[in-house]
Amino acid sequence: MLPGRVCVYIYRHDDMQKKPINQSIMASIISMFAAFFCCFLLLASTCPTDARKHLHKKEKFNVKDYGAVADGRTDDSPAFLKAWKDACQWDGKGKVWIPRGTYLLKPVTFKGPCKGEHVHFVIKGTLTSPGQLDQFAAGDRNWISFQYVEGLKVRGGGTLDGQGSLAWGYNDCSTNSDCKPLPVTMGFDFVKKGRVFDISSVNSKSTHFNLFGCDDFHLSFIRISAPQLSPNTDGIRIGSSTNVKIRHAVIGTGDDCVSVLSGSQNIDIYDVRCGPGHGISIGSLGKSSAGGDVNELVRDVTVSHAVFTGTQNGVRIKTWAPSSPGTAERLNFYNVEMQNVKNPIIIDQHYCPQSDCDSKAESSVQIKDVTFSRIWGWSSSKAAVNLQCSEAVPCQNVKLIDINLGYKGPGGGKATCIHENVRGRQSGRLMNPRCA
Repeated sequence: MLPGRVCVYIYRHDDMQKKPINQSIMASIISMFAAFFCCFLLLASTCPTDARKHLHKKEKFNVKDYGAVADGRTDDSPAFLKAWKDACQWDGKGKVWIPRGTYLLKPVTFKGPCKGEHVHFVIKGTLTSPGQLDQFAAGDRNWISFQYVEGLKVRGGGTLDGQGSLAWGYNDCSTNSDCKPLPVTMGFDFVKKGRVFDISSVNSKSTHFNLFGCDDFHLSFIRISAPQLSPNTDGIRIGSSTNVKIRHAVIGTGDDCVSVLSGSQNIDIYDVRCGPGHGISIGSLGKSSAGGDVNELVRDVTVSHAVFTGTQNGVRIKTWAPSSPGTAERLNFYNVEMQNVKNPIIIDQHYCPQSDCDSKAESSVQIKDVTFSRIWGWSSSKAAVNLQCSEAVPCQNVKLIDINLGYKGPGGGKATCIHENVRGRQSGRLMNPRCA
């Protein structure tokens, strides 16, 4: 081998003889591979859009680039809507980026469908609602709305401030059956594959998060806060939606921490810390079409590993009296801790919070296949288990398994169980109180 010459040896299988390739031949081989690689890149760059799909094509649309001021006084709604429009039309993963700061938003609707597979709404700052109701039009059900979007992600660690203390005084629903509900903080209508995580909501005027007509929707690491006496400030309300998961939420409100309404199926609620508030409720059911032909339905709801502290109720099923027909079935509540809860386990088929209903009337909603399992802690009322079912359609197949609830309150003594029109059974090592 001559000094300075690069050689490559090829071994033949038959005689294993070494044959050197000189430097010029090696250069030709390298040139051939380089040409092949360049042709490959050219071919890839000229592929149709549908083949490449832009799966990793991302773009950030910063609301400040569209004129958002973030001083808490200037209306930043136009900037948000422009950023959303561009993100929604981006052929890839469009991202509305909201940096730190305080942004005043009037009622806004972010509407789809969007062009890309995903659209992200990243909140790093604080979004503030107008305090006065005259800033909302008559048809504004929500302060912030997302509609007809698939693949939506709302995240970022930011805060939604509903400025509810300026509006709660106008809530007269407890005495006025024709009351106009106050605006929901963030509503999702007909959203598929939605994800909301690492978001805080404080002092909503009404419900904090409302889902309607949604499918495959997950909420996780949500923090919700409103005063105990704030009216109708439900934490998460789910209606006519399917395949919804709630995970790792801390919720304190003046109403239900979570409410599951008619038309909802396959709802999984896990690791929710509730208090103050009215607990986690299935219903109320049977009011919207009272006297009509529509059958209301809730099916396959699971609540597990929840903790209730100082709430009015724990796990509750409630239907109006009187009511339209309906069914609530395959409902499971297990691994639940109660701390100073007034009604830890309750079925109320005589629900009547307003003056225009009749608490002595019978509900037409059939409740069946319900399991309360491994529920323990302390009740602040003697009736730790209160199952008030309809005489017209008694509850069917209600199971109480491993219940251990004590009573801490005036007069002392043991917790009790009250039940009417219930068909079911008790079992397990611990049955306190016992429903004889």
